[in-house]
Amino acid sequence: MIALPQQKLDALMARHSLLESELATPLSPDNYVKLSREFAELAPVVDAIKAYRAVAGELAELAAMIDDPKTDPEMRKLAETEKPALQARREHLEKQIGLALVPKDAMDDHNAILEIRAGTGGDEAALFAGDLFRMYERYAATQGWKVEILSISEGTKGGVKEIVAEVRGRGVFAKLKFESGVHRVQRVPDTEASGRIHTSAATVAVLPEVEDVDIDIDEKDLKIDTMRAQGAGGQHVNKTESAIRITHIPSGIVVFVQEERSQHKNKSKAMTMLRARLYDAEKSKRDSERAADRRGQVGSGDRSERIRTYNFPQGRVSDHRINLTLHKLPQIMEGAALGEVIDALVTQHQAELLAAEGAR
Repeated sequence: MIALPQQKLDALMARHSLLESELATPLSPDNYVKLSREFAELAPVVDAIKAYRAVAGELAELAAMIDDPKTDPEMRKLAETEKPALQARREHLEKQIGLALVPKDAMDDHNAILEIRAGTGGDEAALFAGDLFRMYERYAATQGWKVEILSISEGTKGGVKEIVAEVRGRGVFAKLKFESGVHRVQRVPDTEASGRIHTSAATVAVLPEVEDVDIDIDEKDLKIDTMRAQGAGGQHVNKTESAIRITHIPSGIVVFVQEERSQHKNKSKAMTMLRARLYDAEKSKRDSERAADRRGQVGSGDRSERIRTYNFPQGRVSDHRINLTLHKLPQIMEGAALGEVIDALVTQHQAELLAAEGAR
């Protein structure tokens, strides 16, 4: 049984009621969107609090009925029969509310920049990197998210050496952030005549997409180059200098975008990528500085860490951080069952956050 902070619950109820009143008054479009979003986020918690208090009231009434010597024996028996179900309901609601009270990552509701790079394994690694991108694309479709490629470097025999994409939708970073790390594949390449299993890898990085207000970039720190786009696209790519390369001089970070025909659109996307990488670099620096305090996390997020293995001969996927193995490799690569892995990671992370909160 979790001891919920009743004053905090009262404050949440009061805030929800205040927001409801404010939304009924004339507001600027920006304020309306901001308050509507907060109101919608609070609604499930407030509903859970109301249900929790109603169940607690019912349990108190049952306890009084059971303890009262004047209670009819049949009524007492009925009350004792109803009690376990109500207690289970109360425990479920306590856990739900407890999770809602755990401080959330400020970036959880943000869109994400997804970067996949072929690692060790040559052409097979590039093919695997391409397979991973298609897996995320299909998973995104099941979530109602939009995926847009910002930059791509194709492999010589298929797949991708490197691909960068923007993933837009509700709660994108909250779910995809656990995908950062080294993904290893074990399979027999199509080019392998002897049927020998090869091991190769690809690195995945998931960065929260940040706004101008989240990170300040001085225009004087940027070197912006325009150039002709390379690769497919017919005659157009040879005539127009639409590709953009931005170098952030202080950090040395370089981003390149050529997917759009419009130089302006490519520049806008390149700035989005740059902000995400600068934010991630700053976050990594802060995280490393307080590494000793980072207990109870699902993996470190360190991209040198091997987080998952995809074993094709055995048809299994193993996530090494939570010791989870699923014999559903085809369904995971199709994106349909990837949610099972991600949900398990999220659940483990929430459980450890709850435990950490309870230990304070």
